[in-house]
Amino acid sequence: MSRRIAVPAEKVPTPGMRSLFEPEGNSLALFNVAGQLYVIDDSCPHQGASLCGGRLEGRVIQCCAHGLRFDLASGYLLNSNSMKVGNYPVEVVDGQVFIVIAAKEPAS
Repeated sequence: MSRRIAVPAEKVPTPGMRSLFEPEGNSLALFNVAGQLYVIDDSCPHQGASLCGGRLEGRVIQCCAHGLRFDLASGYLLNSNSMKVGNYPVEVVDGQVFIVIAAKEPAS
């Protein structure tokens, strides 16, 4: 079962912008690329550097620390499936933006 986290209106970025949102102790980066919202963990899976302040080209974010580039839509390192940053679906219901967090499956 998944849960939804409401994003305060002031944290929803306008087109071409980004914002940092920290619900429940998590650090998430929100991006608005041509009206499409994307949400990823604000921590590069390589060494944990913040991704929110990285260079954005289209829907590709570049880590400031070592230059790794991630696709905001899939979370994957560009041209590779070897590394992935957490990414989350976004829902908009009656003008309210929600981040959808999938429930973790129990370890077997």
